[in-house]
Amino acid sequence: MKRPPEDKLGQLKEYLKFLNEIGLDSLDSCCESGPRSWLIPQIERAILNCRRCHLAMTRSRAVPGEGNWQAELMFVGEAPGEEEDKQGRPFVGRAGQLLTRIIEAMTFKREEVFITNVVKCRPPQNRTPRQEEIQTCAPYLEAQIRLIKPKVIVALGKVAADFFIPGNLGMGELRGNFFYYEGIPVMPTYHPAFVLRNEGRKEIKQRVWQDMKKVMALLGRR
Repeated sequence: MKRPPEDKLGQLKEYLKFLNEIGLDSLDSCCESGPRSWLIPQIERAILNCRRCHLAMTRSRAVPGEGNWQAELMFVGEAPGEEEDKQGRPFVGRAGQLLTRIIEAMTFKREEVFITNVVKCRPPQNRTPRQEEIQTCAPYLEAQIRLIKPKVIVALGKVAADFFIPGNLGMGELRGNFFYYEGIPVMPTYHPAFVLRNEGRKEIKQRVWQDMKKVMALLGRR
């Protein structure tokens, strides 16, 4: 599915505005002219100091993400929760512990992949991020994806899935299928928090593992 042209134009304007804010004219040209390693701290610093939306007023810490900036596998969730807001790290609560087990079952180490969220600051009371918050924060995730250039992205939950695959499809229809974002395969699957909320339903865990096996096959890790 494709985003409406006006939505794409708005995203492009927001992305260019973001690049200007951190002192870059073109992320791609910077990557071509020299090592991208010097861009990484700039993006992280921009996220940590971000005041682009009202979530900056209620957060404890922004959460840029963590892991390998040359990772072939990237996990993208919704937004930081309470523990993530305290520690400044993504997926460190119960859902994060489950995600770590999933990553290890996929024959990766957590530090080998890159983990982040669509929105980099915790919404109050862990509510679902609003569309304007997602749009304002989108340039950060877009910059991270362009720098990391993963071979596969796993979208954890509906908010992340909607970022990559806009439309009205539910997670039951999206999961298990590869979609493409700027040429990168994206696998939507259930968020670890949803899995934990449905611990009695073994079929939810089984579906997530089926999705991850497809990712492993694509990466040559059967």
